[in-house]
Amino acid sequence: MFPEKGLAREEVLERMRTLKKADADWQGGRTWSLIYPAGEEVDELLRDANNLYMFENALNPFRFPSLRQMEIDVVGVTASLLHAPEGADGCMTSGGTESIIMAVKAARERARAERGVTKPEIVLPESAHPAFYKAATYLGLETKQIPLDKDLRADVDAAAGLIGEQTALVVGSAPNYPFGTVDPIPELAALASERGISFHTDSCVGGFLLPFLEKLGHPIPPFDFRVPGVTTMSADVHKYGYATKGASVVLHRERDHLMKYQLFVFDNWPGGFYGSFAMAGARPAAPIAAAWAVIHYLGEEGYRRLVSNAYEAAQRIRSGIEAIPELRVWGDPLATLLSFGSEKIDIFAVADVMDDRGWHLDRQTGPNALHMMVSPIHARVADTLLEDLRSAVAHHGTSRGTEARYSGPAD
Repeated sequence: MFPEKGLAREEVLERMRTLKKADADWQGGRTWSLIYPAGEEVDELLRDANNLYMFENALNPFRFPSLRQMEIDVVGVTASLLHAPEGADGCMTSGGTESIIMAVKAARERARAERGVTKPEIVLPESAHPAFYKAATYLGLETKQIPLDKDLRADVDAAAGLIGEQTALVVGSAPNYPFGTVDPIPELAALASERGISFHTDSCVGGFLLPFLEKLGHPIPPFDFRVPGVTTMSADVHKYGYATKGASVVLHRERDHLMKYQLFVFDNWPGGFYGSFAMAGARPAAPIAAAWAVIHYLGEEGYRRLVSNAYEAAQRIRSGIEAIPELRVWGDPLATLLSFGSEKIDIFAVADVMDDRGWHLDRQTGPNALHMMVSPIHARVADTLLEDLRSAVAHHGTSRGTEARYSGPAD
């Protein structure tokens, strides 16, 4: 019910603080997805950047040229990080889902214009993010799933059999969300390229993670614009780019040839010319400002440090999990995402015990697993987590339910 009278400011805030007590404890390192803490200094910067641009609207770059310049800068930094060639371009969106939707829209329009496709299809791995299915539902495409091989990566031979005349887009993940494994991007992109089909590398998670691991000397399989045939990529600044929520980038290999298929323009109304590269009309300015601020605050040195800390914590946790005889890490995750389960015990019973001890581990199925996205903050709680996990495995009881609980999307 709409309140008849307004409340005092402090009462409003106190009610909000009371509601917030039920939220997950991400500041204490107890949450393993959704939020990516980089430390109090970064948090303070993000607060200031958000406050500077709390009320502006990024819809009109002519009224707020500072926002347009910051978006150009963020897109440019991301493009260089992912080795985009000269002539590449892109834009910022509200998150990985919107970036993926825009990439799918561009691929559909390209397939119609260049190949006469009338019943467009997406060929994508079973492990691809649900945002592709959302895009297919919204934009009228059919989906064809590529089965996974024994390493939980897209099966290239199976993919070859699924690509046809109506294929508008082929997809690979670097890494995928469920297992943290990287699909065979060069092989999949080649299958698409030889037929003039768009290929999208979903690097929403890995875009600000894998490049710095590579710079730190870790072997990373080819996944970015250095791979021939990759036409679009998505990378979230609000994941391992450490910006506040609402900041992602979608990139096109060719501005003039490919990005035009993403653009929406309209002028047949009294309001004048309207153009947009994203789904949203009015666009919050604060995420753009926060993304620009954190990139320039951390620089390459800061990102290397944070990625190194997160990676080392993830490897320590992985080693600890693998040392528990009843547990098994699924696949061979390359970076800071991992999922683990068991062929001996009910992993969801273990999860129930971990819930009771204040940990928030996401549940997955196919196979049943607990899922983790490791951030730098988790280095300080890794030993405690493993101690509780060993205890939960040793004393696991009857699960309160063997179905995976919804943990929210990966954006």
